Amino acid sequence: MQPREFKNYVAGRFLVSDSLFDDINPVDGSLVGKAHEADKGIVDHAVAAARDALAGPWGSYAPAERAAVLNRIADGIDARFDDFVAAEIADTGKPLAQARTLDIPRGAANLRFFANLIASAGSECFEMPTPDGAGALNYSVRKPLGVVGVISPWNLPFLLMTWKLGPALAAGNTVIAKPSEESPGSATLLAEVMSDAEVPPGVFNLVHGFGPGSAGEFLTTHRGVDAITFTGESATGSAIMRAAADNVKALSFELGGKNAAIVFEDADLDQAIDGTVRSVFSNCGQVCLCSERVYVHESKFEEFVGRLAERAVALRMGWPDDEQTEIGPLVSRAHRDKVLSYYELAREEGADIITGGGVPEFGDKRDNGAWVQPTILTGLPETARSVREEIFGPVCHIAPFSTEEQAITMANDSAYGLAAAIWTTNLSRAHRVARQIEAGIVWVNTWYLRDLRAPFGGVKLSGIGREGGVHSLNFYSEPTNICIKL
Repeated sequence: MQPREFKNYVAGRFLVSDSLFDDINPVDGSLVGKAHEADKGIVDHAVAAARDALAGPWGSYAPAERAAVLNRIADGIDARFDDFVAAEIADTGKPLAQARTLDIPRGAANLRFFANLIASAGSECFEMPTPDGAGALNYSVRKPLGVVGVISPWNLPFLLMTWKLGPALAAGNTVIAKPSEESPGSATLLAEVMSDAEVPPGVFNLVHGFGPGSAGEFLTTHRGVDAITFTGESATGSAIMRAAADNVKALSFELGGKNAAIVFEDADLDQAIDGTVRSVFSNCGQVCLCSERVYVHESKFEEFVGRLAERAVALRMGWPDDEQTEIGPLVSRAHRDKVLSYYELAREEGADIITGGGVPEFGDKRDNGAWVQPTILTGLPETARSVREEIFGPVCHIAPFSTEEQAITMANDSAYGLAAAIWTTNLSRAHRVARQIEAGIVWVNTWYLRDLRAPFGGVKLSGIGREGGVHSLNFYSEPTNICIKL
């Protein structure tokens, strides 16, 4: 296959630059293509185009008209479904089954969801008395924030980009999107779909590049950008917050996690093990919601560890297009080096490596990729760095607990607070414990089950703000109160 070329998309046109960087397939280390890195001039052009679009026809579109545009884009995604699947697999190495059933369908579904939401969204209206007895009406209207910078990550590139694009466009904003440098493929395809769907020039713009000294920094510090929405690691979120401070931009962050799972003695153990296999090893552990800390009641600890290890060893690490493949590589060799450094750190800290802890050998081109073994650790104190720091790989540490109070304390003893999973058949305990967990989302007897209307986001180092349903619309729009004296 010929290497692809990933261009920037500004004001309805595809643009090249003088600086290109490689997009590498993490399965076998082959070259997927070359991306054109946006310089400051291209970012300035994108901001100007976005502001012109706000002042142009897009700024006068009614909600129903914006909803129609979003539905056209979703239809365009469906029409090129296989192309999007192939692009996502090439950039990330994830299994075909995941890309076909989760990443790409959810991308189109995100746009349709917010199209339906904005077409039916209401506003507030209050009647109030006045001294003369005539009264007054106060009602609110939504106005777009303006130009929104969307910075999306590499782990679920298309799903998470559309999760932000949908509400941003639905609310009437214009967008400048910057995908991760590791995953430019599906975003560039989306730009092609935008062009084919006749989205007005400047409404959607795409810039490729890196963070500091590149497109990311140019975007977050630009005075013409009114808001930044970002999903990624917490350290990058902090850097963006500092960069945006001078211009007091609106910010929405979904950041990292060191998520806990609690398995109580009354849990359905088969269900808990099935769920924990998913919550630890899905997408090779590269999901911000994955469980990296698993706490199991002491009466079930040995059995749970043994059975989870059996399942981890049995996970099929194969080529993405093999329907039997259950787990793919990490996104890059650089990220593999990071994960392997934590495997080594865990050894130095005294962990028992129940299974994994290294690199698989295939005897074929996959040995040039970014693969690591699914890994289970035990025996570390709660103060160990391997227990406290986000690893973002197919790994968890399992520790025993004796009381409900102890489990809650251990789960909450983290700088992060994104998600948690609780496994119990005791309904009262489920409600009681879930309310005490310091996290933005708590699953009971399930994991990664999402109602797109519900609030999504984290606390502490895991983020700022909430996404989902009306919570997304509230971020991407500014309410204006209009008071009418009767």
